Amino acid sequence: MVQETSLEVRDLIWPLFVIDGQNERQAVKTMPGVDRLTVDLAVDAAKQARDLGIPALALFPNTPSDRRSENGEESFNPDNLMCRALSAIKDAVPDIGLIADVALDPYTTHGHDGLLDGERILNDETIDVLIKQSLNQVRAGADIIAPSDMMDGRIGAIREALDNEGHENTILLSYAAKYASAFYGPFRDAVGSGSRLKGDKKTYQLEPFNREEGLREVEQDILEAADWIMVKPGMPYLDMVREIKSRFEVPVFAYQVSGEYAQIMFAAQAGALDQRGAMIESLISFKRAGCSGILTYFALEMAKELNG
Repeated sequence: MVQETSLEVRDLIWPLFVIDGQNERQAVKTMPGVDRLTVDLAVDAAKQARDLGIPALALFPNTPSDRRSENGEESFNPDNLMCRALSAIKDAVPDIGLIADVALDPYTTHGHDGLLDGERILNDETIDVLIKQSLNQVRAGADIIAPSDMMDGRIGAIREALDNEGHENTILLSYAAKYASAFYGPFRDAVGSGSRLKGDKKTYQLEPFNREEGLREVEQDILEAADWIMVKPGMPYLDMVREIKSRFEVPVFAYQVSGEYAQIMFAAQAGALDQRGAMIESLISFKRAGCSGILTYFALEMAKELNG
């Protein structure tokens, strides 16, 4: 009767890692309980999510090494792993939303989100590839395009390209407030980019000390026609969620990233805290801060909890 904040299944988005092959799952060692799935098993997972009421999945490919290159051309191959997964899930489970990550790190040999000239990120040249990638994913069945690359100007360019091809209703979920964080390690392991990464991403991801810079990035992406805004990581940046929600009339999402998930799981395995309680408390914090949706690896477990 006195509870002010509620958490519902429809608030949850389940990130899935997909791999090549058939009927195979690979455990992500740094993320207890999380597996990479072949496309057929990802379809099964989508059906399970739909039956529990989870509204959307966020897909991330672990591109085979022989399909990676310096310039990430595999990102716009219409038969790439991501597109096959999008198409298979949309055909089998048409009523679940599909969020497609847009960035080049799953496709490059150097592990960066953009094209490189030596150690310098090529912003405008990267955007040209991101446009091709986005159109590729929408044609395959993506409902929501989620650029996570942090290149300047990519939201406006992708929106124009989508509209020109008749995809005016495709939602753009911009990772506008994405910080250069220590919490991404297990994710990079899961998509196979961590060991490849040359240097770091601090030249294009946000400085963790900077609040106003993040707000400027959000405002710019909204001006370029972003429909929704993502804050990443989640719990270390809940102040940004609250500030964005208060300042801008736009749905705000947050990603409870791999390192956040892993610290709860490993701490629970060590007996340092209660896993169920920490899971619930962490997810409630996102809703209390003002999130419209939460990307979380706890989505399936939490949905089962909420469904009784």
